Amino acid sequence: MRTLFLVSLLLVTACSLPDTQQGPTPGAPTFDGRKAMALVDTQVAFGPRVPGMPGHAAQAAWMIARLDSVADAVQVDTFAHQLPTGETLHLTNVLAKFRPRQTRRILFLTHWDTRPQADQDPDSANRDKPIPGANDGGSGTAVLLELADLLADTAPPMGIDLLFVDGEDYGPGTNEMFLGAERYANRLDSASRPIYGVLLDMVGDADPDFPVEQNSASAARIVVNKFWNAAARLGYEKYFPDRVGPSLYDDHIPLLQAGLPTIDVIDFQYGPGNRYWHTLQDTPEHMSASTLGMVGQVVVELIYSGG
Repeated sequence: MRTLFLVSLLLVTACSLPDTQQGPTPGAPTFDGRKAMALVDTQVAFGPRVPGMPGHAAQAAWMIARLDSVADAVQVDTFAHQLPTGETLHLTNVLAKFRPRQTRRILFLTHWDTRPQADQDPDSANRDKPIPGANDGGSGTAVLLELADLLADTAPPMGIDLLFVDGEDYGPGTNEMFLGAERYANRLDSASRPIYGVLLDMVGDADPDFPVEQNSASAARIVVNKFWNAAARLGYEKYFPDRVGPSLYDDHIPLLQAGLPTIDVIDFQYGPGNRYWHTLQDTPEHMSASTLGMVGQVVVELIYSGG
């Protein structure tokens, strides 16, 4: 594992020359935040995407069919996880690959499931209800699904993997979280291993602010620089400040532990005082197509500038 991590780090370092480019990369496609917002609405309309609920099955079928229509290859990994209560969760990771024969690859991932309990809701009567998951679950998924359409239309300069992980948000009060990310991390192999990863989580807040997540800064600073430099080239420095924010335990942690440099792009102040996080107020009206468009365009810039 240590050897694989060093190889990945050398590959990342080798393509990390000083960033002197000004402005967006010529020929890069345009990301449409309105289309991504419509994909958020579609997900929320399925209902909560909690494993075992109808919305979870409906979204899985819709998402797989959509990716099958545009990606070069789609891998569906279904697996079971037994809870301490004896209940079994049936989970699905979906991996869409573009230019699968390319050995130099970048991974973008997000979780598509939603939380079964609104544990942060100010109304205690709501805390056993599942959240709508517009931003927390829906936003990153929408960005990557819209990105898939762009990758199909304009071939990227390297291989791209889009990973939709399940079982991220099953808590609270248990260790039953990041199940899909752990599953992927445990099955990484040298033949198809990306050089680095970028996690998108809660990327649709109407009032965006994306400081650098602390674990990302400590363990994958080179990848942070790549993403934040891409944002700066597009004029988004205000929204992607080069300051280190809080340390968050998220889907990137199992990948970091597996030796894959991975950063967490997250706005962890969802509404004033984080008031919409893990509540029934995590709905589309608290999100912005402009924010989704901005995040999506930074991802596009990162890819088409050569990664």
